[in-house]
Amino acid sequence: MIETNSLPLAPRISLAEPRDYFALLKPRVMQLVVLTAVCGMASAPGSINPFLAIISILAIAVGAGASGALNMWYDADIDGNMSRTRLRPIPSGRVAPDAAFGFGIILSILSVMTLGLAANWFAAGFLAFTIFFYVVVYSMGLKRSTPQNIVIGGAAGAFPPMIGWAAVTGDVSIEGFVLFLIIFLWTPPHFWALALFKMREYGNVGVPMLPNVAGEKTTRRQIFAYSLLLAPVGVAPFLMGFAGPVYGAVSLVMGGFFLKKAYAVLQMDDGDQLMIPAKKLFGFSILYLFGLFVTLLAETASMGILGVMV
Repeated sequence: MIETNSLPLAPRISLAEPRDYFALLKPRVMQLVVLTAVCGMASAPGSINPFLAIISILAIAVGAGASGALNMWYDADIDGNMSRTRLRPIPSGRVAPDAAFGFGIILSILSVMTLGLAANWFAAGFLAFTIFFYVVVYSMGLKRSTPQNIVIGGAAGAFPPMIGWAAVTGDVSIEGFVLFLIIFLWTPPHFWALALFKMREYGNVGVPMLPNVAGEKTTRRQIFAYSLLLAPVGVAPFLMGFAGPVYGAVSLVMGGFFLKKAYAVLQMDDGDQLMIPAKKLFGFSILYLFGLFVTLLAETASMGILGVMV
């Protein structure tokens, strides 16, 4: 007789498809990263070879995707216990954790080296720092230890326009910082609105989101406070002269709607089960950020074309 426990185990067959590895890159987040990085690049003074500009944007996008893959690798235990994330490639078993980790590391190195060769090493170093900040500082350090995880960690998601600016100029400036500040101030009301109607799930997996730690009322107040700061900062590119009147009008109107929806969240009752105002703010916040940066990019591009024609 042959003892079955003496037989070597058959290697596990990977169920991953190319789309599963693409999902590891968090493509929705990549869209925002590409948009804001292009805005930073288009708003920067000076010029960059169009081919090198495309390569630089691709490198920034891949760097963001690498961060997403490493974040999913580290947070697989959390993702498997939340309805919003349980079907991601790792918790669903389609991609092995080691494969996701290796994938993220390789893409991180590739993206930084490519940006350094295509643009400059200052921008490449900035991208490397952003990946480190998101994976190590936020995912490994802040997310599971403090309710301010979103506030501090949000800086990682706000760096792309500064990286795009740096790819053209080789440095940073106050204009790039203002674009960073828009995303930085947008992040808390965006994610805390989500946390309000997902707080039980966050509580079950031990992530100390603000509603679970400080309560719903404090969270609603914080959302409104950050919204009060965000609205005028959103108009700042027009006031500072590196965005035109169309952007000024769009940012003013959308900022007003953002405040209106944030105020509706502030007025919610404790223990609200439906969380309709929070859900509406979360949805509109995505439209707000995309609206601002799409308008800025379109207006900057049109002004550039008119300048060439004149």
